[in-house]
Amino acid sequence: MASDRILVVDDEETIREIVCSMLAAANYKCSQASSGMKALAVLESGEEFELMLSDLMMADLDGIGLLERTKEKFPDMPVVMVTAVHDISVALAAIRNGAYDYLLKPFEREQLLATVRRALENRRLKMENRAYQSNLEALVTARTEQLRMAVADLESSYGMTLEALGGALDLKDAETEGHSRRVTVFTIAIARAMGLSKDQIDVIARGAFLHDIGKMAIPDMILRKPGALNPDEIAVMREHCYHGYQVLKRIPFLKEAAEIVYAHQEHFDGSGYPRGLKGEEIPLGARIFSVADTLDAITSDRPYRAAKPVSAARTEIQRCRGTQFDPKVVDKFLEMSENIWTDLRQEIDEQINRFAYSAGKGGS
Repeated sequence: MASDRILVVDDEETIREIVCSMLAAANYKCSQASSGMKALAVLESGEEFELMLSDLMMADLDGIGLLERTKEKFPDMPVVMVTAVHDISVALAAIRNGAYDYLLKPFEREQLLATVRRALENRRLKMENRAYQSNLEALVTARTEQLRMAVADLESSYGMTLEALGGALDLKDAETEGHSRRVTVFTIAIARAMGLSKDQIDVIARGAFLHDIGKMAIPDMILRKPGALNPDEIAVMREHCYHGYQVLKRIPFLKEAAEIVYAHQEHFDGSGYPRGLKGEEIPLGARIFSVADTLDAITSDRPYRAAKPVSAARTEIQRCRGTQFDPKVVDKFLEMSENIWTDLRQEIDEQINRFAYSAGKGGS
């Protein structure tokens, strides 16, 4: 190709002229250097070359020395060594040190051009491969960023879905919001203390937050009844676990959480509802939730009694270890400081109050 530039290095002017004449006839552009040092000067001047042909035996800086210097500074430029037959072992050593090929003097025009074409084609393939790798890395980086943004958007949509479902339940049962948020935070705290993975905790947190979502299917006259429920009403109320499961299992990212919602009223000894599951038949998330739910129920105000301290909740949970609650979950809960629950409750209550205040200002 006419654009390929070749630097011819030889301390014999006649040889340089002959080589350059052959190359020029094949439409290559040639420059000459009469020594290794002058060749370096030409290269370092900024002029670029696709190939260098260098004599092996030269006075001030021989072909091997020139090769070492050029491979370090101009690694993309192939070097073909030109040598006499008796220097063949040196030429082979040059190849081991990074030269692309060698030519034996005297050589024919076709030998020269064939070697030059091979060297230039090798360089072209290397450059194309490097460009491909670079483009591939850029593409992977871009796709990774796209994937990251897509996941972020998906997680955001998940969050909005959860908030929408929680908001729908809040409209149905005004007492649910604070309870759902608190019991979710309590559940997460216990799950972390048990050493569960982030993915496991995310699923459990969704199940905890939406545990009562099935109450949207419960008639208001039962859900909001101020007095005690009769046996028929209790049976209807207990259906909220199944209703919640039916709602959530249709949402792909909530499918695992739906199992926790379905089992959140089961007891470790099998005395719970709706299926009477026992022991490890109950999803771990539901077993952890059960402790957190009781903690929140005992330490929250109720129409029929005032909130009790965390110590009272700990005593009750200890009493029901092995019957209502998983002993392993209870043991981990009892290892945790009482102050954790007080601090978490205060934090959630403050968040709810700030939200209510902001909503109030927005509506005024």
